[in-house]
Amino acid sequence: MSETPAKAAAAANRISPDEFRRRVQMIEAEVGNVIVGQRELIRQVVVTLMAGGNALLEGVPGLAKTTLVRTLADVIDCGFSRIQFTPDLMPADIIGTTLISEDEQGRKTFRFEPGPIFANLVLADEINRATPKTQSALLEAMQERTVSVAKTIHKLAPPFFVLATQNPLEMEGTYPLPEAQLDRFFFKVNVPFPTTAELVEIAQRTTGERQPTIRHVTSGAMIVEMQDLARTVPIASHVLAYAARVISATHPETREASSVTKQYVRYGASPRGMQALILAGKILALLDGRYNVSFADLKLAALPALRHRVVLNFEAQAEGVSPDEVVKGVLEALKEE
Repeated sequence: MSETPAKAAAAANRISPDEFRRRVQMIEAEVGNVIVGQRELIRQVVVTLMAGGNALLEGVPGLAKTTLVRTLADVIDCGFSRIQFTPDLMPADIIGTTLISEDEQGRKTFRFEPGPIFANLVLADEINRATPKTQSALLEAMQERTVSVAKTIHKLAPPFFVLATQNPLEMEGTYPLPEAQLDRFFFKVNVPFPTTAELVEIAQRTTGERQPTIRHVTSGAMIVEMQDLARTVPIASHVLAYAARVISATHPETREASSVTKQYVRYGASPRGMQALILAGKILALLDGRYNVSFADLKLAALPALRHRVVLNFEAQAEGVSPDEVVKGVLEALKEE
C-alpha cells in the first residue's frame, strides 16, 4: 500500500503537518498575548516567516510593529536586532565593517565586525528614511541570505527574516523604495488602526501593574524544518495555472488582462509574485488542515503578495485607485478553471 503525500512528507521531515499547524497556533497565541487584536497582521507575518521571506509593514506610528517583531523573536527563541533607519545611516552600520586588530604579540590583522544584519529576525524600522545606497545594503541579505564585505561572503544563519516598516503619512525626508527592492518583500502588510475596544484593551495591558509574559514555543531549527515542510505541499496543475493567470492578468499588455488592469496599471507583478502566491497558498493550506492548495488559498494570499508588485499609472494615482482595488478586480474577472 502506497503512502499518502502527507505521510511521505512527514517521513521526510521530523515535523508532521499536524505538528506544523499546532506550532503556528502556539506562536500566534503567544504573540496575541502581547499584541491586541491584529489577528490578520500576525497571521500574514507568520506566513511570511514560514515561507522564508521578508515582510514590509505599512502603518502609522504606535501600532506595535516593533513590539510584534521583538515578541516573535522571543517566542521563537532566536536572535533579534533592530535597525533605526535615518538619512545619515551608512551601509557599514547595517552589514558591519572590517577593523584592524592587534594581538598580544603586537601583530596586526584585519577582523570583520558583524553588523546588526547578522541576526535571525531583523527589524528595519522606517526603512524609507535612509538613502537608496543604505537601503540597497539589505538587498543581498534579503535575497541571497549572504553579506559580501571586502571580497568575502559571509552567510547568514537560518532562519533569517527581515521585517521592514514605513509610515504612509509622513513623506518629508523619505526615499521611496524602488520597485526592484519592493519585489524582494514576500508580503506587504497594511497595519490597520485598532478598534475602540482594542484601544481599551491596549491601555489595560500597557498601563497596568502587570505585564504579559512570553514563553518560548519553538526554536530557530524548528522554524527551518517547518519552512522545509511547507515546500513539500503539492499543488494541482490547474491551480498552478490559475496562479499564473492571476500574475498575467496584472499586466495590461497580456490577453488575460482585465479592464481595470488595462486602465490603471503601468506594469504588473513579477514572477516573484507567483512564487509568493504559491508558497503562501501552501502554508495557508497546512494551517487549514489540508495537504493541497486550493483556489481559496491563492485568493487569500493575493493582496499581501501582489499589492506592492503592481505599478499603477498616472490615471490611477489621479483617481485615487489603490493597488488593492486592482488586485481585487483581477480576482473578480478571472474564472477558476
